[in-house]
Amino acid sequence: MKKILSLVLALCLLAGIGSAFAEQKAYKIALITMDSIDQHWVTLNEGAQAKAKELGVEVTFMSPNTKDDAQQIEAVNNAVSAKVDAIMVAANGPDAISGALEEAKAAGIKIIYVDSPANVEAEATFSTNNNAAGKTAGEEMIAALKEKGIEEGKIGVISVNAATDSTLQRDAGFRSAFEGTKYELLETQYGEGDAAKSQAIAENFITQGVVGLFGANEGSTAGVGNAIKAAEKEIVGVGFDKSDAILGLIEDGYLLATMAQNPDKMGSMGVEAAVKVLNGESLGGEVVDTGVSVLKKTK
Repeated sequence: MKKILSLVLALCLLAGIGSAFAEQKAYKIALITMDSIDQHWVTLNEGAQAKAKELGVEVTFMSPNTKDDAQQIEAVNNAVSAKVDAIMVAANGPDAISGALEEAKAAGIKIIYVDSPANVEAEATFSTNNNAAGKTAGEEMIAALKEKGIEEGKIGVISVNAATDSTLQRDAGFRSAFEGTKYELLETQYGEGDAAKSQAIAENFITQGVVGLFGANEGSTAGVGNAIKAAEKEIVGVGFDKSDAILGLIEDGYLLATMAQNPDKMGSMGVEAAVKVLNGESLGGEVVDTGVSVLKKTK
């Protein structure tokens, strides 16, 4: 009798496990970043794919090749058509894709922001504290300028565009570091995150006699470093993001430092959050700072 009871219990246990596996869904998640080329977004996708493999879900990288609002809206619409369960998105700007994201939410799709949010309520956001990191970049530049005995002068700022929330915050934080100093911060110029366009802008700033240049993202920073290299002048260049090109410019002395984000962590934590909310857990729209490191020339 005991053997029969044990057998029945074992069969029930196996049936329960089988049922649990049957109920577990391989969720489909779309990852839509500002473009698919910058190393920042490539690394973010790598972090997302690693976590997706660990959790047994599918993440499709659906980003456009270039930073373009129309293409990003199309990517969101394509994700909706593909009936994904969640969209992880880094918005080009807070407004442009908001309508498309609202339609996605109306279709029951969960929204998670990575790096840069839009003006639509999301389940969670994983990004750098861009204002604080921008201020750190400014403080690094001021310290380097004063070390050179330069107590005043013009500072040029190059960013992506006038709409992207993350870079606007970096710009604001950077400028805040100069409050109360004698440095003159020139009007921000925009290169759309393109290294060649940003270099041309930086070269124009150099003709205006700047003592420092700040790049607010990967392309802007590469442009700053390349312009300083071409000018062969001792201008303090500070930027954002990490790539082989940027690290090379730092090691060669054309850039002082870059604020290195943790895009892999944004991607990984974004996928983890998506799975949690799809399993019924509420994250209450939490905003998580994924951190930043100041990278300088190795000694």
